[in-house]
Parts: sequence; structure tokens; C-alpha cells
Amino acid sequence: MHEKCGVVGISTADRDVARPLYYSLYALQHRGQESAGIVTHDGFQQYEHVEMGLVGDVFDESDLDSLNGSNGIGHVRYPTSGSVNNCCAQPFSVSFKSGSLGLAHNGNLINTGEIREELAALGHAFTSDGDTEVIAHDLARNLLEEDLVRAVKRTMSRIHGSYSLTITHDETVLGVRDPQGNRPLCIGELDDGYVLASESAAIDTLDGDLVRDVRPGELVVLHDDGSGFDTYQLVETEQTAHCFFEHVYFARPDSVIDDELVYEVRRDLGGALWEESGIETDVVMPVPDSGRAFASGYADAAPDGVDFAEGLMKNRYVGRTFIMPTQDERERAVRLKLNPIKSTVEGKTVTVIDDSIVRGTTSSQLVELLYEAGAEEVHVRIGAPPIVAPCYMGIDMASRDELIAADRSVEEIRDEIQADSLSYLSIEAIADALGTSDSDLCLGCVTGEYPYDIEGEQTDREVTRPAVGHSSADD
Repeated sequence: MHEKCGVVGISTADRDVARPLYYSLYALQHRGQESAGIVTHDGFQQYEHVEMGLVGDVFDESDLDSLNGSNGIGHVRYPTSGSVNNCCAQPFSVSFKSGSLGLAHNGNLINTGEIREELAALGHAFTSDGDTEVIAHDLARNLLEEDLVRAVKRTMSRIHGSYSLTITHDETVLGVRDPQGNRPLCIGELDDGYVLASESAAIDTLDGDLVRDVRPGELVVLHDDGSGFDTYQLVETEQTAHCFFEHVYFARPDSVIDDELVYEVRRDLGGALWEESGIETDVVMPVPDSGRAFASGYADAAPDGVDFAEGLMKNRYVGRTFIMPTQDERERAVRLKLNPIKSTVEGKTVTVIDDSIVRGTTSSQLVELLYEAGAEEVHVRIGAPPIVAPCYMGIDMASRDELIAADRSVEEIRDEIQADSLSYLSIEAIADALGTSDSDLCLGCVTGEYPYDIEGEQTDREVTRPAVGHSSADD
């Protein structure tokens, strides 16, 4: 089950962490709107509250009051495949002879089935089809034989794929980032403790300070009294596989990921979009809110300046069309979500800028809406390369059958969405804006070559698939 989620973990000196976790999950709500949950520990007992729904609907005052303890983790989730039900909501909790575990996962494993089969043969009973339960069972098994650090290292040697985890082992909170650093995870300092979170915006919400990103392959263990943290570099790799789509689409623009402020990256990408395919029109407008930073950078990069205007009004009570599960819902939601401002559009040539085209539903309807509002020409510019392949690492790109760019040229897509012109950004521009090599990015969805060994797909690098058999603690 692919999961694109938000995770958080907090340890403080002596105050209950339920409310700070709750506020953090609100800050990460954009990363998952299907379920939310919190697990805490007070040094004696583990507490949990996990339900379907938005953060504000899942927790009330009495729920937060019942989550005792100065250490805990939280999770927001949306599924990108599989069933939609409470059994896959997180954090996942398990009690065993060596104590209690809570685990929150952002990402997707490639070899879940193999590990589940092996553990089931050893007597482990599973209640869901998700990755998270498999990781929790494997870690619990290892903790029966090893100390915490060795147990985590052994589990990391067995799981293959993308993961940023926050974990409670009794009152100890820890965070783990996969060896390629595919999903984001960072460390923040509070007045009375420390926090681990998918995005720094959650740390800002708590009036904390960003310390740094968790390094790929690193384990971070927060002191249970909030006094500091220990780190262990458990896996070293020559290449990373940071998800470029976090910077393009998913992360909040006010977050810092891998030392880059997402808003500034998007402005730089917009500037590069002008350099590669700028066209002079009467007005440049963003698709709110996803295209705003791109459009700002695009407009500023134009040598004579272009008229930047808000030409589309957003209904903020409609969720992301990207996340809606059926085509009919997505098509209806576009009309509910966006309405053109006629005075900005009527009688003018228009450049409309967005972050991506996935299925093409939104783009087709936007172009139609702008023509209906009186636009003379509509030119579309996209702040990412064409998405030609699915994401196996936790973002819902759907299947190739649903991806408009999977089997169409740019000209064919332009014809499909009925725009006067269409241009995408190059992969080289993405790497330049992120200040890295494209070999250190996960570009699978725009190249069809992945940084992991995925059955039936090509890989862009040498990869070693971990053995599933139970390994030695010294491995």
C-alpha cells in the first residue's frame, strides 16, 4: 500500500505532548486527509487515539486529555491504493514482551509481501495490508534479541524502499530516514524538548527552531527527558534519491527540505520556466495555490516584466483534486474549486502556470473555463517535467493508463487540453534549482527509471536488494 503521509514525534521535559502533536498534525494536514492519530507514553503505559477523518474532527478536548505522557508520535495519512478503512490508520501500535511500540510511516516499501510472508510463517498475525504493520512486527521481533539501535539497524537491513519513520519504544521517541533519503524528515528544538517532523512548518507551529534534516540512513533517538538527542549513521550510501516532487508539489512552501526553502525553489523553477519557454502575453496567472510561487518567479524573470494577476479564485472548502479517488469526483471538484475572474481574463492573452499535469483533468477544465471567461489565447506552462510513469514511493501518480503524458507527446497533450501552447520544465532545471545532481534525485515518475529495484521497472543505478532472511546483529 503506497502511503503519502505526515509524521511527527516529540519528547519534552515534563509537559504532556498530546497538544503539541495535535498542532503539528494540523500543520501537516496537507500531507494526508483520510486519517489521523497520536500515540503517547507516560513512562508506565502507552496511550493511543487513531481515527478516520481530518485532524480537527478526529480529536476533541477529552481525547487530548486522555493521551498522557511527555513523549509521543503522530500521523496524518491518505492512501494511494488499497482499502480505505480504519485498519490502516496510523500510528500502528503493538505490545510485546519487551514493551510497547508505536510506529508512523511516510513512504512505501518494495518488499513488504516477502517480509510479511516470512513473519507470518513465524507466527506473526497481521490485521492490515499496510507496510507499517510489517515494519512494526519486524522491529518488535528484533527488539526481543537486540538493543534498540541494533534492532533498528537489523530492520533497516531487511526493508527495501522509501520510509521516514517516527517511532515510540515505551517512552523513547526515535526517527529513521531511509538510506536514499527519499521522504523528508527533520529535527527541531523546542524550549523544553525536541521534535521530529516531515516538514519544518510543523516545528514553526510549535515556536521551535529547525536544527537540521535527518540524514539519509540515520537513526535519531530523542532523550525521553527532552534534554537532547543521539544520532547513529546506520547505513551509508553513495547516492541519495530525494523526491523532487516534494519541492514541486507536495510540501508546504514555507517548509525547508534538504536545506532549501520550498517557496524559493518554486520561484527559481518559475524563473527557469521563463528562460526555457517564456512567451509574452497580456497576463500571467497562477493556478491557486499550487502555481503561485512558480508564476511569481516566471513573471519576475521576464526581461520587460509581465503583468502578474490572480485570474482564478479558489474555493478553499474543496480538497485537493489530486487526492480525490474517482475521475467523476475530480472533474466535479475542479468546477467547485476554481472560478475565473472575468475582468482579469476577458479579451486578453493569458499564460496560466501550474506545478504539474497528472491526469489532465484539471488542466483541460481550466483552459475551458478561461476561454468561457473571454480569454483570447491560453498558454500553459508547467513547473515540472511531464509525468510519464507511476510513483512507487508514496505519491499517488496512478497507473500509466491514467497519466496523460505516459503515451502522448507534449503536442498531443496540448491538443488534448486545447491550449494555444504548452511547455514543461526540463529535468536539468529541476536539478539546478535544487543545487544537486539529477543522479541524487528520485525522478522515476518523469523518466520511468527508479532508484530502487522494482519488479517490472527499470532502475537508474546499481541497487542491492536486502535479503529477507533474519540477519545477524553484526551485519
